Amino acid sequence: MAEEITSTGTDPDREVERAGATPATASSLSGVGTPDVHSAGAKIQRAKDAYEAYAGHEEKPTKLEVFGWCFYGLCSYFIHTVLIPIVFPLIISQIASPLPENGVKLPTELKMGNKGVTCSHKEALLYDRLTNRTITVHNTKYSPLEWTSISWGIGLAVAAPSLGLLAIPLDRGPHQSIIALVATVVGVIFCLPAGFFHTVWIFPPYIAAIVAAATVPAAYHTRHLGLMVRAFTASIPLRKSQFPLRRAASGWLSLAATAAGTLGAAVISAFTYHMLKEDSELMSLWIVSIFSGLKWMLGSLHFLTSNRSFSSVTPPISSPLHSFSILKFPHAIGSVVSIFLSSLSTMSIFTGTLLFLIGEHCFKPKSLLYLWLTYFLFPIISLPMLHPIQHLLKVNAVKMQVLGFFVTAMVSGLGFAFRYESWKTHQVLIFAAIQGTSSGILHAFGRVLLLDCAPHGKEGAFSSWFVWAKVVGSCVGFAIASAVPGNVVVSFGVSFCTAIAAVVVLIFGNVSDLGGAVHAGHVRDDQGVKDGVNERGSPVNGVDSGVEVKQPIQVTP
Repeated sequence: MAEEITSTGTDPDREVERAGATPATASSLSGVGTPDVHSAGAKIQRAKDAYEAYAGHEEKPTKLEVFGWCFYGLCSYFIHTVLIPIVFPLIISQIASPLPENGVKLPTELKMGNKGVTCSHKEALLYDRLTNRTITVHNTKYSPLEWTSISWGIGLAVAAPSLGLLAIPLDRGPHQSIIALVATVVGVIFCLPAGFFHTVWIFPPYIAAIVAAATVPAAYHTRHLGLMVRAFTASIPLRKSQFPLRRAASGWLSLAATAAGTLGAAVISAFTYHMLKEDSELMSLWIVSIFSGLKWMLGSLHFLTSNRSFSSVTPPISSPLHSFSILKFPHAIGSVVSIFLSSLSTMSIFTGTLLFLIGEHCFKPKSLLYLWLTYFLFPIISLPMLHPIQHLLKVNAVKMQVLGFFVTAMVSGLGFAFRYESWKTHQVLIFAAIQGTSSGILHAFGRVLLLDCAPHGKEGAFSSWFVWAKVVGSCVGFAIASAVPGNVVVSFGVSFCTAIAAVVVLIFGNVSDLGGAVHAGHVRDDQGVKDGVNERGSPVNGVDSGVEVKQPIQVTP
């Protein structure tokens, strides 16, 4: 007697087909009426293997892969922290304000208020070249700093549609590394002839091309962190009690890459200082730009060591507006806002303080070098030390960001309060170390928070938002500080207000890394798990609904 039994569950044959089995293999596994127990055991084992393949169990990243990922941070972090806000304004200033004829000397003393500080001829000339509006466009004059801001903004306008179009290729297909490599080559090419044409009109397309090109490999680099963390912590959704495993892995990787990036920025800043001492400053700064491009190109080693371009199972794209899928994830939106505000705040205080120290306090060149080195090198020590403390205190990415914002608000507030005082070199270096650590914290954990909120298969789209928001914030902060170089009140005030606003967004916006991970499918609710079994469906992303299976079963009377 044969009875037809209806059950609800996940059909192993369908899983075999989803995992890539051929129809013949699937049909061989679905044979019915074989009473051989050993054959049934083989079927179960095959179905189990197919399920594991479909679940997307990935190999853990190799040491070479992790090294390559951190190495790209070493070779690219300086682009938006040193190359664009420091090196290019200096090059533009050399072209816009050529040296006076022999025998003509500038005043050796700037108006320093009541501080009574005397500047050398070279210091006065450097500050005047950067801040004087010597570039005329339709009866409107701009300074080299403002010209850099305009060029930076053009690059962002080009980068926005480019990232939108590349969001799908970054998440689908085997060519992500090729896309990132091509974008890097384009950016490097525009770094090479920076000082060849002695006209300021060439810099808007130069800087715009570098900015737009840098965002694509940066998005690829950020996306790859999400893939590595997924492989480190198993591909199936974790329980809430297991989420600290993901938090520890992502936090350590992001901190390590950020620390490596600050080292790379310190190298370029020190090289810039060394080349500024040469007689031919324009040629020397051109060499810095060429060296920067070659260093950036060296970071493409990451594209060769990244061996997980796409997962074994990738959810289908449900909408052509793939890049705007982030709008369905409120935690991710909150993290993007905090990333924008963090970049704006840190760049505003960084640029404003540099101009204030050079123009108002006549900071000596060696003191300026020590400032750069302290700001960029101290995080190499402080950031890795934060990870065991974070793990011990069980502090999440949101709280670490709040800590970074509070530190930035404190530094900018103290700078605002004591702006009329005479700043000593050792005092400036102490606060540079503190603010450098704060900037590293905000960068590292902003990236971690966004990837916690990014569902599987959309890491590229979310990473594009991370990169674009960060670069926009840096551009706005730089533009604000460079527009009023003699008024540090604006820079410190903007930095303080944006830091406080970001804290309000994170706290009162209920932004949570765990909540974002649950919404993204990285973590499942423990209430839906009983004795290690998920009662709410398959633990695999995209298989959360059962199918009805009708199968005849032979019943012996």
